[in-house]
Amino acid sequence: MAFVMVLSWSRRIFLRFSLDARMESFLRGHVQAFETWQGLPRVLLYDNLKSAVLQRQGDAIRFSPQLLAFGGHYHFEPRPVAVARGNEKGRVERAIRYVRENFWPARTFTDLADLNAQADLWCVGQADERLCPQDRTLTVGQAFVQEQPRLLALPANPFVVEERLVVQVGKTPYVRFDLNDYSVPHTQVRKSLTMLATSTQIRILDGQEVVASHVRSYDKGQQIELAVHVKDLVERKAQARSQRGMSRLRQAAPASQELLNQAGARGENLGSITMTLLRLVDRYGAAEVQTAISAALVRGVPHPNAVRLALETQREARQMPAPVDIQLSAKVRQRDGVIHAHRLDTYDQLGTPTPTPTGSPNPKGDADETQPQ
Repeated sequence: MAFVMVLSWSRRIFLRFSLDARMESFLRGHVQAFETWQGLPRVLLYDNLKSAVLQRQGDAIRFSPQLLAFGGHYHFEPRPVAVARGNEKGRVERAIRYVRENFWPARTFTDLADLNAQADLWCVGQADERLCPQDRTLTVGQAFVQEQPRLLALPANPFVVEERLVVQVGKTPYVRFDLNDYSVPHTQVRKSLTMLATSTQIRILDGQEVVASHVRSYDKGQQIELAVHVKDLVERKAQARSQRGMSRLRQAAPASQELLNQAGARGENLGSITMTLLRLVDRYGAAEVQTAISAALVRGVPHPNAVRLALETQREARQMPAPVDIQLSAKVRQRDGVIHAHRLDTYDQLGTPTPTPTGSPNPKGDADETQPQ
């Protein structure tokens, strides 16, 4: 979208391009024009566009509340032109035609920032060098030098133009905006957060606290992540898996809790010990691992190697061979799957004809026929 603002006397043009026609982009163009000119007019004329005029009936006009708040902040009067009165907006119409005929031909650019940079140079260059219609002895740039001191001064603080919306975080720590997903800390899942978007930045707030900040993407279907969010999520998942493994191990071999306590006091990796002991449970059985862990604790060696040695000692004492892991292919494992037989009475229903409702047409002909007994 192209945003064009023209000063009434000097005819100085401000030109800005955006990727959408939202109200926030419309107001952002105003702010950039005011800051470029270091001032603003006392009255701004608008065509009857929806961003300015929501409803009009005769002389009764309902302005956009956002535009009224914006005008109140900068102390200017928004004034729509009369319907079907093209002469009242001739300055803007001629400026748009001038932009179309003098800025766009043979123009190339790499991205939106490059296009706007070229527009800024064009406004203070070629556009300022044309003659001012109000005084043909002056250029537009010279006329602006005389007009600028008569403009209203800017307020101390610029108007904050941000898109604000409430976003819902689902099971995964991402929020969606403009068909892109932005990461948030994993602690924010299942929450309602507030998203504030400028033309370059996305901020996500939980109440008054900013929990995430991203560079805004104008692509589609992208997943924008912060490395710290991914790192915390991976660590959280690993911790959760470890907790589930410890819970299963405690159910199979209660003595493992004491072994893990002693191993943790020695600075051992509890996750690795838990996985090793679970593999031993699957290989030797819960009862044997419980006995072996108790033996390792009696020896004062809270380590999986001591548990494995105790298991082998128990096997040798009973003259039993060590269990051997057998890796079966998926095809072989499927052969051992449980097959549930289908109920045979459901097949009987296939041969039962569906009764034809009384008075309905016969599907085999145009008239009903009586079948012989």
